[in-house]
Amino acid sequence: MKAPFSWLKEYVDIDISAEELEEKLFGCGFEVEELISLGGEISRVVVGKVETCEKVEGTHLYTCQVNCGEFGTKQIVTGAPNVYAGMHTPAALDGSTLPGGITIKAKPLHGIPSEGMLCSGEELGINEDMYPGAEVNGLLDLPKDTVPGEAIQGVIGLDDYIFDISVTANRPDCQSILGIAREVAAVLGKEVRMPRTDYHCSDYRYPGLKVTVEAPDLCPRYLAHGVRNITPGESPRWMRRHLALCGLRSINNVVDITNYVMLEIGQPMHAFDLDMLQNTEIIVRRAQNGEKIQTLDEKEFGLTTDNLVICDGNRPVALAGIMGGLNSEITENTRQLLFEAAKFARDSVRKTSRALGQSSDSSARFEKGISEYTTELGMARALHLIEELGCGEITSSAFDESAGAPREGKRFTAKISRINEILGIEVPAEDILRILKNLQFEVKREGDLLEVTAPRYREDIEIGEPDLAEEVIREYGYEHVVPTFLKNAMVTGGGKKPAQLRQDKVKRTMCAQGYHEISTLAFYADSDLDDLHIPENAPERSVVRILNPITENLTIMRPLLAPSVLKIVVENLKRGNLEGRIFELGNVYLPTEEGKLPLEEMHLGFAAFGGGEDFFTVKGSVEALGEAFGLKLEVERAREVPYLHPGISAWILCEGERVGVFGKLANEVTAELKLHKDSKSHHNIFLGEINYVRLMSHAAVSIRYRPVSPWPPVLRDLALTVDEDRTCGEMMQEISRACKQVTDVELFDIYRGEQIGEGKKSMAFKVCFESDDHALQPEEVDKFVKKILGNLKFKLGAELR
Repeated sequence: MKAPFSWLKEYVDIDISAEELEEKLFGCGFEVEELISLGGEISRVVVGKVETCEKVEGTHLYTCQVNCGEFGTKQIVTGAPNVYAGMHTPAALDGSTLPGGITIKAKPLHGIPSEGMLCSGEELGINEDMYPGAEVNGLLDLPKDTVPGEAIQGVIGLDDYIFDISVTANRPDCQSILGIAREVAAVLGKEVRMPRTDYHCSDYRYPGLKVTVEAPDLCPRYLAHGVRNITPGESPRWMRRHLALCGLRSINNVVDITNYVMLEIGQPMHAFDLDMLQNTEIIVRRAQNGEKIQTLDEKEFGLTTDNLVICDGNRPVALAGIMGGLNSEITENTRQLLFEAAKFARDSVRKTSRALGQSSDSSARFEKGISEYTTELGMARALHLIEELGCGEITSSAFDESAGAPREGKRFTAKISRINEILGIEVPAEDILRILKNLQFEVKREGDLLEVTAPRYREDIEIGEPDLAEEVIREYGYEHVVPTFLKNAMVTGGGKKPAQLRQDKVKRTMCAQGYHEISTLAFYADSDLDDLHIPENAPERSVVRILNPITENLTIMRPLLAPSVLKIVVENLKRGNLEGRIFELGNVYLPTEEGKLPLEEMHLGFAAFGGGEDFFTVKGSVEALGEAFGLKLEVERAREVPYLHPGISAWILCEGERVGVFGKLANEVTAELKLHKDSKSHHNIFLGEINYVRLMSHAAVSIRYRPVSPWPPVLRDLALTVDEDRTCGEMMQEISRACKQVTDVELFDIYRGEQIGEGKKSMAFKVCFESDDHALQPEEVDKFVKKILGNLKFKLGAELR
């Protein structure tokens, strides 16, 4: 919100500097993002009077003797076509600066010494709306009563400041010059001079003109007023300057009035050319599916029932709260119009603006909220300006369609003691009453009890004493607040919850294995699932879709972490990082019943890539994770995961339950990544994903210490002949299950040859046996081995070699 200092002074007697006011606004809760000095970039530019002006023969230049007051008479050469003797014009002296960081130095032109430069309005950064004659092709011609040597900023109105104020969403009443002026008046203890809103209506009434609101839930209040005998023309200088200071160009008096009221009062206005309407009825309704409208910026939009439109009975003529239609715009030929001022539902305007990708100054204000009081005040101010500028006749055709909009401020009772209790300090009752009255609250006091009526424009006041406490302290001063405990507060130990500590432990374990943590967006697109060759009928294709996505690349909430992790791997490879390990502990989102929020389930996604990685290095990382939580994780061949190599991938099992999967990226998926062919590492990408919730369901709440057995382990080597299709995982799993004294199984050799036979292979395992309560004897171990061999033969057809 941009608020010119000079405009604020029209409503409040401000007797402090702009810098001091900036501090006071900040103290009462308004962040001034920037205090802009209009003439701050200009220095050593003064009023100069051209005493003599002689043309330089053979050129377009003139040599001028310029009286610069206390700076003396300077010889300045200029090529401006409108220079003349006796002219008062800005003179930039030697060493002066102009907007844009331009520095003027004394130097000869065509061999003639020149001690500066005479300036145009454009060179001073102003336009016609800021100062008359600023856009003339030539020098800025100043009035003859200006004093030579006087700083130019004060002469052309650049001795002003612009407050660029960040208005929070809970204070929509401050989206205007008047709203900021109210706050300035309160903090300075001054009165606010309200803008004039009086006007007179003629007896004329438009026959048959009527207004209907068919969607009162989206438009709680709608005001309209007819004006005829319009005479479009140029706006007065003061209005054009105010608009220019806020960044708007003047168009004509009628359009300028709507923009002026939006800036001054905070009420976006719209005016319909009545001659452009197809009938004399205005209807506020939801759009019909497939309806179209062309807005003032000549863009065409297809509408749905989610959009609110203003119609002339036959067709939309405005997008409610956003922009008018091209089919009813005000032109130089407009002779009769209908002014509109309305309160639209914030969420309706926001959704339409986002869905259509169309925003405006009006929509920005409606999205934060407009009070019904502001709607009333804005219409009255616009009609007053029509009369003041003499650009139309205000008719008696007035309409006020209301869905029960309040005509008075919110009333409630509050206790002074309770306000002080909330603040934790003792604010004198007199100060509380003074502050509330300065903020235009109506207050009646009976002892400790206050009867309060909030201003009609303060729709943010909702819960009485807490809101009043906030109003009091921001004016009284936050520096008075003393740190203290709340009434029912107690000291706690603090720290993280057990679930958070577990997550931290997972991250530390992964980092200890050489992985780096990443954080990716919770959204991607269907194409990301396509890239992993996920079938159309796969469960992962049942996703939560975004109704109004920011971009086409972020249309669904992720059901897997794998696409997000793979993107980071690919990005690193393309940037020359040819090896690495990464992981992410984050939520995936699974759809539930219609109308309910999605299920958020935490997963651990990880990847390892580079020449030194293989199936077993990644398997080691998985086993290390399990060991950190006292879990023994086993593997089982996974052939059906579409994005992993069917021969180099495995399910991760915990107590027989599948909790995750990992493996090498499938060759066809790798080939589609478009990586550099000279990089061997792009053939060596391993992806994994673990359902963190399932994994943790097997972990003990707390890990108990178990002493190391004092008895030595016994090692036995078993060489077994099995069918070629038997996997190492199957063999190790069965060995471990056959005997509880087996603490470790390790494959150390695989042999194929004529002695073994066709379709067979020999697998040699080192098996470790331990007991917690006694030293194992050879005969005991023999029994264990016999049991293991029996199970292997029965279940897997394995024979001792």
